[in-house]
Order: sequence, then structure tokens, then C-alpha cells
Amino acid sequence: MKANHRPQPRITSIQLRNWKNFTNVELQLQQRAFLVGPNATGKSNFLDLLRFLRDIVSVGGGFQEAVRRRSGVSSIRSLAARQDPSITVSITLGSSETPAIWEYTLVFRQDNQRRPMIDRELVRQNAKLLLDRPDKEDLSDPARLTQTHLEQVNVNRTFREIADLFGSIRYLHIVPQLIREPDRSSGRKNDPFGGDFIERVATTDKRTQAARLRKITKALQAAVPQLRELELWKDDTGRPHLRGKYEHWRPQGAWQMEEQFSDGSLRLLGLLWALLEGTGPLLLEEPELSLHPDVVRFLPQLFARMQRKSGRQIILSTHSPELLQDSGIGLDEVLLLIPQGEGTVIRVAKQIDEIGHLLDGGLSVAEAVLPRTKPQGIVQLVLFEDL
Repeated sequence: MKANHRPQPRITSIQLRNWKNFTNVELQLQQRAFLVGPNATGKSNFLDLLRFLRDIVSVGGGFQEAVRRRSGVSSIRSLAARQDPSITVSITLGSSETPAIWEYTLVFRQDNQRRPMIDRELVRQNAKLLLDRPDKEDLSDPARLTQTHLEQVNVNRTFREIADLFGSIRYLHIVPQLIREPDRSSGRKNDPFGGDFIERVATTDKRTQAARLRKITKALQAAVPQLRELELWKDDTGRPHLRGKYEHWRPQGAWQMEEQFSDGSLRLLGLLWALLEGTGPLLLEEPELSLHPDVVRFLPQLFARMQRKSGRQIILSTHSPELLQDSGIGLDEVLLLIPQGEGTVIRVAKQIDEIGHLLDGGLSVAEAVLPRTKPQGIVQLVLFEDL
């Protein structure tokens, strides 16, 4: 008889206080989440929160390093946080049926020496308190509060599932030129901008690599009809390359190396690989960039199909009307970032009655939501020379 394995939990809710643009945010997250809003309202900063949690538990990371990579507590703390110097991050993990299996809360600030210090660290499992810091040992040795228990394998055994999920978070924002010129990112591992992308493909198990490239080739052929083959190839120095065979006047076709691929082909290739690599939450920043609008329209369906197989959570930012045209996107999946005087607030589109009425009237999610993200006074941009 097969054992029943509980599926990996996902992020079901987030509470933030004084994190960058967000002075006070509390929201529920679905299996997919589409972040929309004007420029500079915090879409990247919201995704960076999840990257921060990953950095805490990653090899070579930790709480101090995660803060250092963001230029210190003072750069993380909201400019509107004038009275409360602490930053609060609270994450709930669970499923649609049981949304609160785990709860992790971290409150931190900087001390008089500008060192990041933990004010509080809490862990609950099914509402049962497993960790509450600072404890007696912390109070007797305050240096302990420079590290989270989450990042320490000798003390996180009872709640390691949280660390494992945070460690599985992946962020992708492919910069095609870094794939073409990987020397720019020499020495970096898991570069979210693609500097080590081909190396990661090359070091993947051969059978897994071949299976993924076959799937990617079939998918790419829909967007790049001339493509016939895609393979990993090593030059005379042993350096790996991706090369594709394209239809050509020559009977056998013509091979092109990655430096000859279009930006759109490289970004779509990277996106497809990321969907096949890993099971944890996948963070995507404007995946529509460089892609043809007709390709972008099918991305939500592609994500949904992959999620049905893997159960993977996908959180992405977008400005694309084409991406949000998909009728399968629910209003509970759309997070609208709204700038206000004391920072950005986030509202689930389902909570805004007017958006629901517009959908009932036959408009798409894009037509109902995106006009709310248009910057005020944008018409002044055409008067640039007269300003």
C-alpha cells in the first residue's frame, strides 16, 4: 500500500511592515499571482522579499549576508517608517485546503553599530508555537540575535520544511546579453539574470538535460517555426554552447550558436527551462519582455498547464495587456499595487467591486485592471522638450 505524501506547501499569505515600499501589507496568495501597478510602486521589491528569505537559508547566505546584499537595514526599511524602526516579515505556508500549516515571522532592525539584529523570530505549526525568540540564551548572549534559527541546521530540525521551501524559491529575469557573454558573470552560481545559464544546462544530468531540451524544442517551434533542433554542444576548448538548427536554403539546414539567437528566443528558452527546473516558488519579472504579443497571450495557459503537473507556485510582475487578456485568470490572482502618500498598498483585484462589475460587463482582466496602473499626468511626457 502506497503512503500518502502531503504535497509541498506553498506561500498562502504574506504580512509586511516597513519593507521598502510597503509600510503595512497583508494579503492572501494563490497558486498564481500577477503583480500589476505603475512603475516604481514596488513590484520588484515585493519579489525581492521572497529572494531575501531564500538568501537567508542558502549556502553562502544567512541573515547577515541577506541584509548586506541589500545595502543594510536602513536601505530595506521603508522611508515612511518614521516611528517604528523595525521591519516585520510574516509568511504563512500551506495549501488551498489547509492554508496555515506553517507560520514564520521575522522582526529585525539595526543596532547602534548598524548591525542587523533580530527583534523577534517566531515559528508556528498548525497554530502550535515551536519557536519564540529572543529566549533566555539570547538574552544572556545578544550576539546570538545576529543569526536566525531558520538558517541553522543544528536548531531548525523541527521546522526545516520552512527552510527547504524558502531555499527552493527561484527568481528569473533573463538578460540575453549575459547568456551571449557569460564572462560578464564569471564565477556566479544560479545567476538569476542568466550569466551561468548555459553552464547550468551543461551540468544537468544528461538524461534530464536531453528530455528538457526536447520539450523546449517542441515549444520553441511554435514561436520560432524555422527551428528544427536544439542541443548542447561543446567547442574545441570544452566550453558549452546552445546551438539550434534552422531551416535554410541548404538541404541540411544551418546551425546557429546562442550569440546569434534573438533576445526573444533566449528569454523564452530560459523561461521554459526555469519552468522545468525545480518545484519551489518561481518568481518572474515581466516575462513578456522581447516576446511577440501572440506568444505572450499563451503564457498564462502555459503556466497553468505546468502547475497542474508540478503544483508549483508562480508569482510574476507584468505590464502586459496581452498576458492579462487570458480569460482563465481569476481576480483573486491579480494583485494591484497602489501608490499612496505613506507607501504602496496591495489590493487583490477581487476586493475591488468596480473591477468585478467591469468583468461582468464583458471586459477582460487587462481592460479592467491596467487603466488603474496608468501614471497620473503621463500625457506630459510628450511635452519633454518644452519642460
